[in-house]
Amino acid sequence: MKFLKKPQPHEYFILRSNKSSVIAYFNPNDSTINRVDKRNVFGIEFRNAEQTFALHALTNPDIQLVAITGKAGTGKTLLALAAALEQHNRYSQILLARPIVALANKDMGFLPGSEQDKIKPYMQPLFDNLNCIKQSHKYDSKENEIIEDMKEDGRLEISPLAYIRGRTLANVYFIVDEAQNLTPHEVKTIITRAGEGTKIIFTGDIQQIDSPYLDSMSNGLSHLTSKMKGQEIFSHINLLKGERSKLAELASNLL
Repeated sequence: MKFLKKPQPHEYFILRSNKSSVIAYFNPNDSTINRVDKRNVFGIEFRNAEQTFALHALTNPDIQLVAITGKAGTGKTLLALAAALEQHNRYSQILLARPIVALANKDMGFLPGSEQDKIKPYMQPLFDNLNCIKQSHKYDSKENEIIEDMKEDGRLEISPLAYIRGRTLANVYFIVDEAQNLTPHEVKTIITRAGEGTKIIFTGDIQQIDSPYLDSMSNGLSHLTSKMKGQEIFSHINLLKGERSKLAELASNLL
């Protein structure tokens, strides 16, 4: 197969003929184009080519750093979490974190209760995605038992991103949600926490930034995708089609 230019490492393609098409990617290890098979992960069904690309990157052990961008409702966090749970035996811990940034930078004010009670509203979207996966299975299914066991023994942890500073994360599947609200320096700080065997996934929508000091170009997620482009352990997938609901997709496109 001839290309006008050499593909980037782990670049994805849709190869079409008159009668059919196939999803493929460029493997930098042997400079070949390999087929990407469609499959479900931990009970979650993926609905378009870009989600299939993301799934492949999220489960490919050769890729240690993944950036998934896309508008609201494209399944960024859900894909990352389902892929993490599918590989729960490969990693010692699944860690989900997000920066504590209020919507439109409007603080919620004083919140009663313990420290965990105070941060829970900011972490709720991550719990929502976890519940979505649980609801795709029967209540007493093996998959839900795995999730509950991992939560109880700390192998599945959801926490604010601020708690990561100073830690060394070895053999961890680390998902950083809402990464468009991070600065380039914060993204660098997070990645330098990675020990051996760790895989880091950044997800976010660069058009939906809540920090008043960042924009679509200066935020850490955009900086990451620009600087890491072409690296053999990095993959960036941009999700295009909203799959949350017809209403959510309409609002994302028109409002």
